Amino acid sequence: MSIDLKQEFKNKQYQNVSEYINKVLSLIEKEEINQEEAAWITKETVEGFRENVNPGFLAYRKTVTKDGQFAAVEWSDNGSCFKDVNGKEYIDCLGGFGIYNVGHRNPKVVKAVTDQLKRQALHSQDLLDPLRAMLAKILGEITPGDLKYAFFTNSGTESVEAALKLAKMYSKRTTFISTTRAFHGKSLGALSGTAKGMFRKPFLPLIPGFRHVPFGDIDMMKKTFEVCSSVGEDVGAVILEPIQGEGGIILPPENYLKEVRELCDQYGSLLIFDEVQTGMGRTGKMFAAELYNVVPDIICLAKAFGGGVMPAGAVVATENVFNSWFDNPFMHTTTFGGNPLACAAAIATIGVLLEEKLPDRAAEVGEYFLQELKEAAKGQEDKVLEIRGQGLMIGIEFHEDEIGYEVSKGMFDHGILVAGTLINSKTIRIEPALTISYEEVDKVVSTFKQVLSQVKK
Repeated sequence: MSIDLKQEFKNKQYQNVSEYINKVLSLIEKEEINQEEAAWITKETVEGFRENVNPGFLAYRKTVTKDGQFAAVEWSDNGSCFKDVNGKEYIDCLGGFGIYNVGHRNPKVVKAVTDQLKRQALHSQDLLDPLRAMLAKILGEITPGDLKYAFFTNSGTESVEAALKLAKMYSKRTTFISTTRAFHGKSLGALSGTAKGMFRKPFLPLIPGFRHVPFGDIDMMKKTFEVCSSVGEDVGAVILEPIQGEGGIILPPENYLKEVRELCDQYGSLLIFDEVQTGMGRTGKMFAAELYNVVPDIICLAKAFGGGVMPAGAVVATENVFNSWFDNPFMHTTTFGGNPLACAAAIATIGVLLEEKLPDRAAEVGEYFLQELKEAAKGQEDKVLEIRGQGLMIGIEFHEDEIGYEVSKGMFDHGILVAGTLINSKTIRIEPALTISYEEVDKVVSTFKQVLSQVKK
């Protein structure tokens, strides 16, 4: 093909892409779409996932039929719910894996972001950006103990990466202790702390120096500290989720976190709490660390930190730990972390959590939710192994994976979104907005009871 023909083909290709873009933007602009538009969006979504995103999602998502003729495609959201392109409303008990603590499209968070967007979207990277300083000050006030300095990220795995690097620079030690069933993210450093072999094996070897011990087993934790010390591989830090999320909503044994804190102090090691999922009011306190009266040296935040409007995360550390980055603040950086829109969202989110006392509400509604689910499961002990949780972080564990799948699929068909965990597929999670109403809770419980009774072993 000649150069002129190639250019003509490329021009035609660009023209087609431009027309497609304009059609997409015109749909985004609309407050309401008709049936024909909804059908086009569904078709384009399924085809796009199959041809350009990853066809594996079509097999994985319970919201897509086996042959792909129909798919639930989300289109709008508000409060505790979202709607698909056909206008069907769902109570969201997955909550984006715990990002919608203040609800979907909370008006105060949306306003803060749009107000900031009208003035400046991103920062120059060279001058001092005010919202970063203000958000860091707020975090210094509300985080436990003497946590003080903040570094901002875009996601949970980035927060974990920053925490691991900060711990290494502080102590110059290279040994970390994580736990079984842990989930800390999927970038190489975070994945080194994550427990599930399925995610780890394709990328081995990972970051050296990580040891995994059973979550909740303080004796094994002690022995690991002792062995590491005796062979000259002193532990730099222990990284833990105070309550394991992806592991199946696993609560720590009584005094376990306090005893881990004492071990870290004894051996001069840091304690990192991964509160990406437990933070921002989810468990009935602003941070799960407060539930157990334990102060970490570093805390990792993300998910709900951006109010369900902006991707945002943070690492907050004590001055003693963070000062290893004082001499060279460019030792660890990120282009978009702490950008003005994300900071505006996080500031507004914290404001809503405090003003509306949502952590307290999570404790109250969560206790009611948990007890009602347990009551609904009575007589179905051959299907349900355990229902457990803290605040609005609840797990329903079944005897078999297939039962959990059938229950979650059945609830989805009735307009309620729940999902399994990445570590333990037998457990489905309940992580709704902290603003969920009692009426919505009752609907979820009654639907769970109905669906569970219809599922066969």
